[in-house]
Amino acid sequence: MNQSMSTMPFTLITGASSGIGREIAICLSRQRRLLLQGRDQLRLEETRSLCQQPEVHQLWNCDFRTPEGINSSLRPLFETGGVRVECFVHCAGMLTILPLRSIELPKAREVMNVNFHSAAEITRLLIKKQLNEKCLERIIFISSVAGKFGAKGFSAYSASKGALDAFMRSLAVELAPTLTVNSILPGSVQTAMTKSILENPETKQSLEKAAPLGIGTPADIAATVEFLLSEGARWITGQQIVVDGGHTINISS
Repeated sequence: MNQSMSTMPFTLITGASSGIGREIAICLSRQRRLLLQGRDQLRLEETRSLCQQPEVHQLWNCDFRTPEGINSSLRPLFETGGVRVECFVHCAGMLTILPLRSIELPKAREVMNVNFHSAAEITRLLIKKQLNEKCLERIIFISSVAGKFGAKGFSAYSASKGALDAFMRSLAVELAPTLTVNSILPGSVQTAMTKSILENPETKQSLEKAAPLGIGTPADIAATVEFLLSEGARWITGQQIVVDGGHTINISS
């Protein structure tokens, strides 16, 4: 075991059990000690096994659909487990594509809980001096271009990502100069969450045509996260960084 890594503070990655979150974990594990969150213990274990030096990384099994349990679930890791978090990457997400008339309040609340309320509650805990000892330096929210642009059936999802980005901008001002806070807004990325969308040949062809650089991969988002956590990004805060292969600037599509 690399002794220096084993004593590092943690980088917390939510939604680490699959997709973009898993790719971020694999990417960052080369140089960082990770606290990996997900609600599926077996898939979290699989993510950890894919990381560099899996023995130094810890798992946090928690279901964000009921964020009221975050406090009681996370606190013991700090109070008795010796965890300190230096960077927080919120990648947990829920995508529900339904017309507004079909969205019941419990489902809308569930989407908002996973995509926004959980991020707010975790941030609230991480900035507490008595819990995290002012260790936190960087926050990155994985948002979506859907928070800036409209799409049929995306009302609940878009609203949750819009809330996340508005929260980010206020935090960037409130927590400066000790913390930087930014959002990454992916476009069409091939993941398990978008599989049902991209399995439609017409939809996939349309998205590939609209994005000058085509459909992205989780590695594209992980590379942007890696940069924003680096010293080279120390003067970047409060920004919505669009990573979409050029889709949203292509007025010819």
